[in-house]
Amino acid sequence: MKLLVVEDEPDLRRQLVKAMEGRGYTVEDCEDGEEALYLGREYPYDLAIVDLGLPKLSGVDVIKRWRAEEKRFPIIILTARGDWQDKVEGLEAGADDYLVKPFHMEELAARLNALLRRTAGHAKPEFEFGPLRIDTTGRVVYRNDEPVSLTSYEYKTFEYLVLHAGKTVSKTELTEHLYHQDYDRDSNVLEVFIRRLRQKLDPDQDIQPITTVRGMGYRFDLKPVQKD
Repeated sequence: MKLLVVEDEPDLRRQLVKAMEGRGYTVEDCEDGEEALYLGREYPYDLAIVDLGLPKLSGVDVIKRWRAEEKRFPIIILTARGDWQDKVEGLEAGADDYLVKPFHMEELAARLNALLRRTAGHAKPEFEFGPLRIDTTGRVVYRNDEPVSLTSYEYKTFEYLVLHAGKTVSKTELTEHLYHQDYDRDSNVLEVFIRRLRQKLDPDQDIQPITTVRGMGYRFDLKPVQKD
């Protein structure tokens, strides 16, 4: 999942980038509202963290313009303690959640995960599809309750497909959401990830969780387990 961090305090921005990369996100960052507006317009993000007190263009104005241009990725705003008017203004501009400074990285990570689940239509952090279960909090995939050993990028690829289940995801979209802007993207690498995923998730080739849509991309086709 690709995350945009918009924060003008250098130390906090570095902490946010390091913490979120440690939780498996591909993170890009900037320090002012004008650059944030440009990045959100030009590049695909799954989530954004936006401080409201930004130079050049306020966080509220950035969010308003993104939403006016139908940028629908979830946004969590950062506000100073006690500035309840800023919280209200940010939410009314189109943000999905807020966090008051100072905050714990664990809470921020939990809120980001919840926003991702909500966007994908899931209420709980674990999803079950036949013999497969994915724990988005622990970033672990299980087959028949046994953990499957996945590399970081294999997990990211699988999680993205699961969160967009039923949708055909192109190779371009996958690479845009898995890598940084300046990464030398090679579709052959993605094909290797998909092949390894299939071997690890479906060693007996009996459930076929990932379908190749010829000339278009990949699709996760398993139906979620319905529980009482």
